[in-house]
Amino acid sequence: MQTGSKDGEVKLFRILPKRNLCKQNNFPMMKTLVWNFRAVNTHKAFHKVQMLHKHRKFVLISLLEPFQQSRHIDRYKRRLGMNLANHNCNGKIWFFVTDGIEVDVLMDTDQQVTIKMLFQDSGKCMILNIVYAKCDAGERMVMWDNTYQLASFMDLPWMVGGDFNVIMHEEEKIGGLLVYPAEYEDFAFCMNSCELSEVEFKGSPFTWWNGRAGHDCIFKRLDRILVN
Repeated sequence: MQTGSKDGEVKLFRILPKRNLCKQNNFPMMKTLVWNFRAVNTHKAFHKVQMLHKHRKFVLISLLEPFQQSRHIDRYKRRLGMNLANHNCNGKIWFFVTDGIEVDVLMDTDQQVTIKMLFQDSGKCMILNIVYAKCDAGERMVMWDNTYQLASFMDLPWMVGGDFNVIMHEEEKIGGLLVYPAEYEDFAFCMNSCELSEVEFKGSPFTWWNGRAGHDCIFKRLDRILVN
């Protein structure tokens, strides 16, 4: 899987997971792109997604913060050559799925959308939870509650990924103000309680940069993928 964030013209990616981890967790093998896109109608950026898809042949593409009215989503589905297009309730999470997969939306909120994917060729199922979390810690508590709810009945391979807008520990930030445990411990506690673990990745440990240099430079890891 590839994930990334964009701030202005800044784009950082990570590649995950390794093949043996998918086999170990009985995950169907699939190539997926999750990108905090910010402005799907920017030709240069969307062209990059098209080129990535042309070479990688993604099974699922999710674009966060498309900054475009959801009624236009089918236009982008056609340009990507995907079979299905859908979005969450506030239109800030778009996702496109290729053919050969049945999709059922299990939960849809303003911070995440959870889908069940049935791979028709193998009969395997998995749950995918695409996240675009709020910046406010109090509002994120609602999403953690949703995650606890999903975990309470989860009996399938489960992958959670996207932009969580929070770090998991202080080593995931460089620059700026000091980070205190109270700012991230609810996130870490939720992931641990739900038995969600991060997969290995290649690339920079930081997925967000504030676009500044010198003493004003800040790096954070806000994007990640976790599996049960």
